[in-house]
Amino acid sequence: MNNPDALRKVCIVGGGTAGWIAAAVMAHHMKGRLFEIELVESDDIGTIGVGESTIPPFLELIAKLDINEQEFIREVQASFKLGIEFKDWWKQGETYFHPFGDVGQRIELSDFYQVWRKAKLNGHDFALQDFAPATVMAHAGKFMLPFKARGTPIAGASYALHVDAKRVAQYLRGHAEARGVKRTEGIVTDVALDDRGFVSTLTLKDGRTIDADFFIDCSGFRALLIEKALGTGYTDWSNYLFCDRAIAAQTENVGPPKPYTLAEAQDAGWRWRIPLQHRTGNGHVFASEFMSDDEATRILLDKVEGEVVAGPMVVPFKTGVRQQIWHKNVLAIGLASGFIEPLESTAIHLIYRGMDFFFRFLPDRHCDPALAEEYNRRMIADYTEIRDFIVLHYCTTARDDTPFWRKCRDMEWPDSLKERVELFRANGTLREGLDELFRSVSWFSVLDGMGELPRTYHPLVDRIDEAGLYAGLAQARDQLAGFMQQLPTQQQFIDAHCRAEKVDLGRPAQAAMSAGV
Repeated sequence: MNNPDALRKVCIVGGGTAGWIAAAVMAHHMKGRLFEIELVESDDIGTIGVGESTIPPFLELIAKLDINEQEFIREVQASFKLGIEFKDWWKQGETYFHPFGDVGQRIELSDFYQVWRKAKLNGHDFALQDFAPATVMAHAGKFMLPFKARGTPIAGASYALHVDAKRVAQYLRGHAEARGVKRTEGIVTDVALDDRGFVSTLTLKDGRTIDADFFIDCSGFRALLIEKALGTGYTDWSNYLFCDRAIAAQTENVGPPKPYTLAEAQDAGWRWRIPLQHRTGNGHVFASEFMSDDEATRILLDKVEGEVVAGPMVVPFKTGVRQQIWHKNVLAIGLASGFIEPLESTAIHLIYRGMDFFFRFLPDRHCDPALAEEYNRRMIADYTEIRDFIVLHYCTTARDDTPFWRKCRDMEWPDSLKERVELFRANGTLREGLDELFRSVSWFSVLDGMGELPRTYHPLVDRIDEAGLYAGLAQARDQLAGFMQQLPTQQQFIDAHCRAEKVDLGRPAQAAMSAGV
């Protein structure tokens, strides 16, 4: 006998990347057997792409949805991403790389970072990223699927994608509709609550009404249900992250796309470059306290390569998170739930992370508050972890050449980040929480790139026989560098395996342009 209190219908308010990821995930889990899924969106409302640069877990989502990765790459005009290059963040003229995948390999009981740190303290001039296969591939402009190269020096690498966010939404819409999701065209103008304070009915602009047992708010920064209807409140993190606006533009490609995202520091923020197969996404994230929209736009357009084909578009934002992401019978996903600037490409990750947790705590029509409470605890912990990792890029800067960077250098750190970095400074030990997104390789890479080094190394490293150890490190570094000669360039790999059809970049795209945020 089925549960008479089980959800019978879920309504998603808003499309775009967030809405259609939510729809596709639900359709996959439900397989048309548990409840009806309806998505309400309007072609008259422009969308802000929540991310054109992804991280490796995104490909796990694609696989879980039984989507062929090769086909997906073609359809969304994707290119490969091996990590992020940070230019001028620590000091002007200094560049570092945050790679996906491993940096070196464990030696006996010791993490590679600890062995590397001992070598540095003993005068050996090894760069940490010389042992990261994703970094070495990225700088060489090469690409190969790491799982196709087992037993080779690049086997420990990982990768993600640069995608066209608008095309991702279109692709997932088709995927979801083919699996039973109903799309309704319309603009929500009124939200009715029942005597419990639950959302009961949506009224559309043309007078139609939509009922459901549970609602997922994917309405972006407008937060129509979670905030305007339920008033859950917002925790503002602008005291830690000072940027509050972005300028986005798309340009024609100049030369083959590079297999990494560029994040280049600017006087009052930073700019991104995200190369796809058919175009490049560009943006300038900045603090309006120190720079006007006009000046930020000028700086961006002076820096881009290739003809501008869409934009520039201004995207204001407030960094933070909802105090309750799930409240009563409303769950916020995507920009409606919170926003952390796109420096580490986490926006899309938080969408499917939010849906993953939703299915872990799937309610019935009564929406037991204990389920929502645990959901909120876990998701807000994810947001907080990502916030701290982003803050790390700013607060460890040595720059003092502009008011913005001086403010970043002198800022008050979140206690959670301060404790984590103080532990690291002792001997390179990292605090790792439950199921966190950023693992030790990410923290080591950014800390090293920002000039943060532990005072010493973990004592267990001294149990390793030093005879041949440093020569072995040199050999591993040289083998990895030498292996690059065998690999195709990213463009050669794309041409051979997943080249997309050319598209017309001359069409107007301002209203629905997918920003890098």
